Amino acid sequence: MSLDVPTLEGVVDATGLRIGIVAARFNASITNALVDGALAALRQHGATDDMIRVVRVAGALEIGTIAQRMAKSQQYDVIVCLGCVIRGGTAHFDYVCQGAMDAINAVAQRGDIGVGNGVLTVDTLEQAQARTGGTHGHKGAEAALTAVEVAQVLKSLEPMMERV
Repeated sequence: MSLDVPTLEGVVDATGLRIGIVAARFNASITNALVDGALAALRQHGATDDMIRVVRVAGALEIGTIAQRMAKSQQYDVIVCLGCVIRGGTAHFDYVCQGAMDAINAVAQRGDIGVGNGVLTVDTLEQAQARTGGTHGHKGAEAALTAVEVAQVLKSLEPMMERV
């Protein structure tokens, strides 16, 4: 279906964007793979290392706190949140996942910065591995590129907002 109205779509071009990556240390083999995938994708799409800052935090619950502070600093166009929570035998999984998602969503809902959510919430290590370059793609790369696209749409909307 085609509409006869102007349509705005984001581009996946990280050139010149100031990028923050917040990554958990917990489940390091997975989170390191998520970071590596995000960095590779960002570089492939024009980002340079001098425009990227990686901040490590203990676990998924701490990601939102740091992402919120980074967003408030107005020093970043993009924030990529990366972590991995693997279900255990207690309800702790549910609380950590909900808290992390709520905090990351709060940053995204600010509406002034591209946010990518690459926090895996899985039942097994194998499911996490499948999402770091395996059969389910690379969620670190996907989160980074999604955040870049959102940031580019936000930049494109700025002139429209000035006319309102």
